[in-house]
Amino acid sequence: MNCKHEAVKLMHHYLDEDLNKENEVKLRKHLETCGACQKHFHELNRTISLIRSNERVTAPASFTGQVMNNLPTEKSHVKYTRWFKTHPILVTTAIFFLFLFSGIFSVWHQDNELVVSKQENLVVKGDTVIVPEGVTVSGDLFVKNGNLRVDGQVDGDVTLINGNNLASTGEVSGEWTHITKVFGWIWYQLHKLFEGIFSLSAILSF
Repeated sequence: MNCKHEAVKLMHHYLDEDLNKENEVKLRKHLETCGACQKHFHELNRTISLIRSNERVTAPASFTGQVMNNLPTEKSHVKYTRWFKTHPILVTTAIFFLFLFSGIFSVWHQDNELVVSKQENLVVKGDTVIVPEGVTVSGDLFVKNGNLRVDGQVDGDVTLINGNNLASTGEVSGEWTHITKVFGWIWYQLHKLFEGIFSLSAILSF
């Protein structure tokens, strides 16, 4: 038997308790006749016995904290990238509202054209929209970037955006909404957006 290869290999299998009977007998016979292998086998056996006899080593309670403190500080962009990957819905929602608010804010400052809903019998003089006395306007009245004076009657809601409500003596059967600041304009647009979404959902549910 080759002492340096075959015999040593059988020793390791024996100590690992992974040696069949045939090879175990073969190893025993070799150890009886080979002093060098016998000495090597006893050294291996003593080493394993020494390791097994030692108590289990436990780390001190502060070991984990010390290791974590000694680790290099994580770069901010890596931390944010990982957070974005673990919260995709929040990131997508935030980006959506960012673009939405940017667009609404831009429109508020750039769009100065007078916009009026298309009801009959309205009188437009310059940047002023008038509901004449004795006239009833059916439906919601919308005026943007202009002034409004109601001398007659509006059978619906009135929305006045970025304009002035002049001395009105008429009547409005619905709600009156007057928006003069950009934040009110943003809230109005969001309200219309969600109102449209819920209306669509109600239609699709039937």
